[in-house]
Amino acid sequence: MTKILKGAPVAAALNERSIALRRTLEERGVVPTLAVVRVGERPDDLSYERGVCKRCESVGVAVRSFVLPENASEEALLDVLREVNEDAAIHGCLLFRPLPRHMDERAVCAALRGDKDVDGITQASLAGVFTGEPVGFPPCTAQAVVELLDFYGVALSGKRVTVVGRSLVVGKPAAMLLDRKNATVTMCNSRTRNLSEVCRAADVLVVAMGRRGAIGADCVKSGQVVVDVGIHVNEAGKLCGDVRGEELMDVVEALTPVPGGVGAVTTSVLVGHVVQAAARACGLEA
Repeated sequence: MTKILKGAPVAAALNERSIALRRTLEERGVVPTLAVVRVGERPDDLSYERGVCKRCESVGVAVRSFVLPENASEEALLDVLREVNEDAAIHGCLLFRPLPRHMDERAVCAALRGDKDVDGITQASLAGVFTGEPVGFPPCTAQAVVELLDFYGVALSGKRVTVVGRSLVVGKPAAMLLDRKNATVTMCNSRTRNLSEVCRAADVLVVAMGRRGAIGADCVKSGQVVVDVGIHVNEAGKLCGDVRGEELMDVVEALTPVPGGVGAVTTSVLVGHVVQAAARACGLEA
C-alpha cells in the first residue's frame, strides 16, 4: 500500500525548530522580522501573503508590509528595497513575483541584499546553493522537498534521484540540495528522450515540470518514492499536481499529495529562513 507523505507534520517539526531558535534570539533582545514587499493585488499573492503572515504569527516572527500599487515605478520599488536593506531590524525579505511588466525583474531582485534574501531569488543565494556557502538561502520550495524526504527518513545517500524540471525556483536548486545528500542526481526536462524510462530508473522521483498531470503510471515502478511539486487547478476547480496520483496508488512505495504535500512545508521553510537570518545577523550559529 502506498504511503502518503503529508506535509503538515513536516511543517510542524520545522516550526518547533524555528520557535526554539526564536526564543534564544529573544533572550538577546532580537525579534526576527520579515519584510513583505508586494506590487499590486494579485489574488494568488494575497492568498500566499495571508498564509505567510499566519505562519509568522504562530512562530513569533514579526511582519512589516510594504505594498505598492500596480502602476508604481520601478524606482519606487527600488526605494523600498533600499529601505529594507538598510534597516537592521529587518532580517528577511519576501518579494512577490512576477512583477508588473514595466519593471525589470532581474534588476529588482539584484537590488536585494543576499543576506536578507530568504526566498532564494538573488544570484548570491543561488551561488550559495551551488557552492554550499551560507550566503542567503535556497528557494523555499526546493528546500521543502529535501526537508520532507529527511523527515520521513527517505535514504538519499547513494540512491538514484531523478528531478524532472530545471527551473531556478525548484528543479536546479533541488538537484543541488539532493546532491549534497550524496544522491546520484539526474535532471530532466520535458524534452528529455525516453523520459518515462529515465523516471522509472530512479529510486526517488521529484516532479517539478509545471505541467498538470504530466507524469503517470508509465513513468514509475514499484518501490519508488515520488515527490509531486506541481500545483494546478483542474476543470472541476480542484487542486492537483504534475503527477496523476491516482494512477500511482498501490504501485509506488510513497507519494506526496496535492494539496497537502510539499506546498504545506514551503511556508514553514520561509519563516525558518527569517529566524536563521536573524541568528546569522547577531552571530549565532543557525
